[in-house]
Amino acid sequence: MQIKTNYRSLLTVAAAAVLSSSLAACIVAPPRPPQPAPRVEVVPMAPAPAYHWVRGHYRWERQRNEWAWIPGHWQPN
Repeated sequence: MQIKTNYRSLLTVAAAAVLSSSLAACIVAPPRPPQPAPRVEVVPMAPAPAYHWVRGHYRWERQRNEWAWIPGHWQPN
């Protein structure tokens, strides 16, 4: 009975060591800051009748670790 208990304890310690070593290599990305409020854009005249306005928006820039504003633009239909 003593051997069975020692084996179980050894197995538990080994499993804990394997799990903790695998979590040590885990990389957790920092949380993103909240997205800023949309900017107010003045919509210029359409370049032609067959165009529609695409509003500006924020996009997450991973390399700079910040929100970048993408301005609105006219898009053909």
